[in-house]
Amino acid sequence: MTDVKRIDPGPRLSEAVVHGDRIHLSGMIPEDTSLDIAGQVGQALSEIDALLKRAGTDKSKLLTATIFLADIGDFAAMNAVWDAWVVPGQAPARATVQAQLNDPKMKVEIVVVAAI
Repeated sequence: MTDVKRIDPGPRLSEAVVHGDRIHLSGMIPEDTSLDIAGQVGQALSEIDALLKRAGTDKSKLLTATIFLADIGDFAAMNAVWDAWVVPGQAPARATVQAQLNDPKMKVEIVVVAAI
């Protein structure tokens, strides 16, 4: 059986879980919720980059992404940051939904799965 490696485990969740040849990240959120949608998306994507690197992989190996927006009206602005970040020709399967996030100032949360 394949081992499970947890990255930064806590009492409620781990920041990421590696199982086999995949890494599953928890929802990545911005640290600074005073930023606009572009800034918040940029921070969340930076967190994704950092965790993927710790697991020995990168965004070119993304398999899936789920993006939660507090306001679906931010879709175009979020996509502008996403499109500049994602590796051309390596975009993951993706879903984007509007959701009530746990902090009213938070505009985005992003969950990804990547290959190692």
